[in-house]
Amino acid sequence: MSQNSPQNSRAQVRRGRQFSNTKKKGPFRRILKYGLILLGALFIFGAGLFTYYAASAPQITRSALTSDNSTKFYDTNGKVISRLGSQNRDYVKSKNIPRTLKRAVVSIEDRRFYKHHGVDPIRIMGAAVSNLTGSSLGLQGGSTLTQQLVKLSVFSTAASDRTLKRKAQEAWLAIKVENRYSKSQILEFYINKVYMGNGVYGMQTAAEFYYNKTLNHLTLPQFALLAGMPQSPTLYNPYKYPQYATKRRNEVLNAMVKNKAITEQQAQSAKNTSVKAHLSKTHAKARTSEKTSKYIDSYLKQSIEELEERGYKANSGLKVYTNLDMSAQKKLYNVSNNDPTIAYPNNRFQVGATIVNVNNGKVIAMQGSRKTKVAFGLNRAVQTGRSSGSTAKPIMDYGPAIQYLKYPTYQPVKDTPYVYPGTDKSVYDFDNKYQGTITMRKALVESRNIPAIRTLENVGVPKATSFLKNLGMTFSKPLEIQNGIGLYISSEQLAASYAAFSNGGTYYKPYLINKIVQNNGVTHTYKSKGRRAMSPATAFMITNMLKGVMNSSNGSGTAAKISGLYEAGKTGTTQYPDDYLNKVPAMSTMDSWFSGYTRNYSLAVWTGYDHQFKANSYVTSAQTTIAQQIYKNVMSYISQDKPNQDWVQPSDVVSTERGGQTEYYVAGYPGTVTDNSSNQTTSGYTTDSSSSSAVVTQPRGSESSSSAESSSESSASTPSEQKPSGDGGNNGSDDNSSSASSTDNGGNDNNNATDNGGNTTNGGNDNNGGTTDETQ
Repeated sequence: MSQNSPQNSRAQVRRGRQFSNTKKKGPFRRILKYGLILLGALFIFGAGLFTYYAASAPQITRSALTSDNSTKFYDTNGKVISRLGSQNRDYVKSKNIPRTLKRAVVSIEDRRFYKHHGVDPIRIMGAAVSNLTGSSLGLQGGSTLTQQLVKLSVFSTAASDRTLKRKAQEAWLAIKVENRYSKSQILEFYINKVYMGNGVYGMQTAAEFYYNKTLNHLTLPQFALLAGMPQSPTLYNPYKYPQYATKRRNEVLNAMVKNKAITEQQAQSAKNTSVKAHLSKTHAKARTSEKTSKYIDSYLKQSIEELEERGYKANSGLKVYTNLDMSAQKKLYNVSNNDPTIAYPNNRFQVGATIVNVNNGKVIAMQGSRKTKVAFGLNRAVQTGRSSGSTAKPIMDYGPAIQYLKYPTYQPVKDTPYVYPGTDKSVYDFDNKYQGTITMRKALVESRNIPAIRTLENVGVPKATSFLKNLGMTFSKPLEIQNGIGLYISSEQLAASYAAFSNGGTYYKPYLINKIVQNNGVTHTYKSKGRRAMSPATAFMITNMLKGVMNSSNGSGTAAKISGLYEAGKTGTTQYPDDYLNKVPAMSTMDSWFSGYTRNYSLAVWTGYDHQFKANSYVTSAQTTIAQQIYKNVMSYISQDKPNQDWVQPSDVVSTERGGQTEYYVAGYPGTVTDNSSNQTTSGYTTDSSSSSAVVTQPRGSESSSSAESSSESSASTPSEQKPSGDGGNNGSDDNSSSASSTDNGGNDNNNATDNGGNTTNGGNDNNGGTTDETQ
């Protein structure tokens, strides 16, 4: 047969195709082969890593699984001040847990609970798909209910601890728990352990707290609410956030339908029930039943918030060591509530106060209310919705003037008619009079508004804002010239900023927690890292002038003076707007402040009413001294066993006698600084000894302690001594104010705040071992 016959040709074509197909399949098979090898290697590596991590997993005992998981808080002496939930929990056995509740918990937390052995690969895959599609399908991540129980029993809930190692150990322990205990027992452990908000642990206790009933008397919508709360007990609090609680409850009902635990009709009927229906108005099972609860209410609430800011949850079985000085806290509480020497006008009159250690930023006491509890409401010690009045002058006007313009304490300042630039709004002082050219010392001691505003204008708002930032204050809106006589800050922020004057110019961010011990023994300690906020010269000169606020006959804070104690401080009041003045008695104010300090402590006090525009909610002229009286009673008590030391003059500060008064200036600046503020009759001037001995005008009224406090009758929308914004309600917000934040955004804007030595104190920080986080 010919080689070129048709049969040979067809055979060659077939062989060619076969050869071609073989070549085409080759690379695919190789890729598949290498892929399988890689997967195998990854599996072996993963298994080895899992084994390695599991080998170092902590032990898990029945005691750990059944414990209340409460977090314990300690004071500065290591004494327990609160056990969140532990003394209130009622443990309920599996046989007494209603079947409906069990089904609700399983449906929302782990639908395949009865099918897996601690770890559920199908659930993990489902959670991954849900995260990609945005549909939860009743799943809550990849962790099974058993894994969640393990996490609550032996691990921290801090976000920083969500590591691969921890997840591997969690899975391994979940498998061990499943091998040791029945599903019924595991569900019992979980239902009794979970945190249910408001210091309550366990669903039996939660039923008593929220409904004043035991579990076997609850209805389907109530079971659904309780079953959904552990995921976020604060957010799903039906009292505070009913809209979120309703949404979560309905998610549980939908999950129960999907899991065939209830019918669609039953779910719809439950959804039609208000989440607030039948909620108890009294709480037999509250956050703590200890005798100290009324004293530590405000401090504990803020400590819990700080704990959560650090990435922990209150239901983690932690040991939290705070900076609370219980003796100081009880004194502050008693003075604010029951002191017979202070004429409180009524029980609606409120107080917000904070005591800070000036040498390390530790908050040793805090009072957030008077005659009420703050657990479910406003902590007035940290609210930023009320103007600080003239307490802003040292930190926004005169401090920056010394820091940036080198003002001496005898700097001439103008107390003459002033109109805010670009407006027709005038600034007035408490007596509606003008004193002409006076010294900066006299203007600050008598708390006169116009010289403060003129000084700020010379400094410039940007530099003043930078000065405030160095003191830990940032604002949601740019500050304006009007803020020179009022800032929207809290008593905590004010006390911490004045502490920098006391210690020589170092700012410490205030903090309440110094150590956290997790239930697995891991310890984190905290301290506030001091940062230079101003020069020692600025701190000393401001302090020297602020002494006169309390010990000068014309000072605005003489009611706060403690005999024989070295101290300094400043008063602050805020005036009603023009259109409201005819509704309140003459000289009435909305807020009254006093912030004072020694070489040991800084204490800031706010007094006033939550709703200052409601009837009979004004502070009379005589009542403006209440803040000073609180300061005096508390500061004299906490200073009893502390060194009573005066401030040391820094080496670069020079003293000089002018008009019988010892004045100070920074070396190299022996003269005065030209005043270039607007509305001046001259562009600059100098002074001599006679200028600092200006005639002192007797303040209005008979109470010298309050009569010299500045005020304003301007109708401008300004934060202090001017027309205020907002209604001062419990939400602590003001849409037209510059709302201060406790957040510290770094210390890069020191702007010539050079450390020149002096009396700066950087010590006093505790380091108890373990990991230390420095709060900037």
